[in-house]
Amino acid sequence: MGVEIKESSVGEDAFEDMKEFVHDYLAASVESEDDGGRMRWYPWHSAEYRFNHILNVVEIATEIAEAEGADVDVVRVAALFHDVAKLEAEQDVHAEAGARVAGEYLRTRGDYPESFVEEVCQAVEDHSYQGDLDAVALEARCLIEADILDKIGANGSALMLLRMGYESRSHMDAAKMVDRVLERGRDHVDRIESDTAESIAHQRLKRAKWFREWLVDEVAAMDRSGVTDE
Repeated sequence: MGVEIKESSVGEDAFEDMKEFVHDYLAASVESEDDGGRMRWYPWHSAEYRFNHILNVVEIATEIAEAEGADVDVVRVAALFHDVAKLEAEQDVHAEAGARVAGEYLRTRGDYPESFVEEVCQAVEDHSYQGDLDAVALEARCLIEADILDKIGANGSALMLLRMGYESRSHMDAAKMVDRVLERGRDHVDRIESDTAESIAHQRLKRAKWFREWLVDEVAAMDRSGVTDE
């Protein structure tokens, strides 16, 4: 019996069309809310932030997939759709809702094999899985790891500092806020399985640690209480 040849190649034009659809879907999700969107005032619940997060995850997930031997087409498309329903569905069901959106799009806007559609939908549905990553398919693992990695490092630090303004905090708390990124990052890294994702994680955590050290060195009255020295 010969090796099955997958016919799921996704061209760049098709992928760009998917990106446009996801962008517009997120924008419409916010505009359809009477109160301006679920927690729209919080930056990471806006359509703009969510789409940027998705693009970040696509880039990271693709890097991991290529290095780990996963189906890159499945991973890229699943990463693009993984949070498409984030702004219209509750957190605990947004993955399943996103999988439905992805399935409908792929089945109606392209001639993709059903096996490919099912793999993408399964990866989208599994991206919120909180258990051992050995229990999910390689493609879902690449997506989960990428989703984790976008929340740590320089990007995570910038978002945490932005949060200070919404919580009416002084900039003197900046080191403590970056410390939260490091603590959460270390917790998240414990879930990572692939060597590729682990390498990216350590690089990103190192950047956040350097930034925190620079803050403490440069700001004379920086509040160091609660800041770790690891």
